[in-house]
Amino acid sequence: MKVKDRILNIYTQFSPAERRVADYILEKPDDVIHYSITEFAKIVGVSETTIHRVIKKLDFDGYQAFKITLARELSGIEEAIERHDFIDEEIEILKRLKNTLNMKDVEQAVEWILSARRVLFFGVGLSGVVSEYASLKFSLLGFHTFFSNDPHVQVIEAVNLTEEDLVISISHTGNIRDTVKSTQVAKDMGAKTIAITTNKDSELARVAHLVLQSPPVKYDIYEFLRENIGEIAVVDVLFKETFQRIYQERKKHFENLEDVFKPKKF
Repeated sequence: MKVKDRILNIYTQFSPAERRVADYILEKPDDVIHYSITEFAKIVGVSETTIHRVIKKLDFDGYQAFKITLARELSGIEEAIERHDFIDEEIEILKRLKNTLNMKDVEQAVEWILSARRVLFFGVGLSGVVSEYASLKFSLLGFHTFFSNDPHVQVIEAVNLTEEDLVISISHTGNIRDTVKSTQVAKDMGAKTIAITTNKDSELARVAHLVLQSPPVKYDIYEFLRENIGEIAVVDVLFKETFQRIYQERKKHFENLEDVFKPKKF
């Protein structure tokens, strides 16, 4: 198993200090292979003991063995991009969801959705696309939803919220300033807030009342190649859990919905 995959498979088991080491390896592997353990610890701002713990958790006998393996993998990175098995990668991301998503938190989120006057979805960029998807899905269930990827519109809406409303904010990193600000305003107005993010130590996670953690996803080289499949999967789990809770009482609504859609198909 590649170093990157080893890290992502156990990412949630790392302490905050260990995650700093893991993040640096994922983001700057070309630099890491040139550092001594002392240099690496100083650059990341952790102790050498922390580096050793990370290496041990990754099943390496020592720092040197880790660097040799990483260097070998980097030498074949261009070829790996050409031959990448993208289907297997998507499957692995979804498998990691079992390790990150706490179903008790999902149940709590469903309770808040069911009792909310309005459910608003905040997100920008690629996470904004996921937020729009989530808003549409829950509107199909009969909920009064709202979506905007414009931070100014988000804040305007957030100012008018009360304790009867719910905001679900989506950000893979959890450190997008606009999303954090919009969520904070909603919280200050009394609304309940949920974050869907991979980073439970992020700024968004600190603001939100509840965090639904998506699986960590990082690409070998380019950040823009990172998928949002993890956040979409969390939305789908939340959607299906909610659907299951309300199916009997809203069965007529769903049947009517099917009738409405039929004429739209050839």
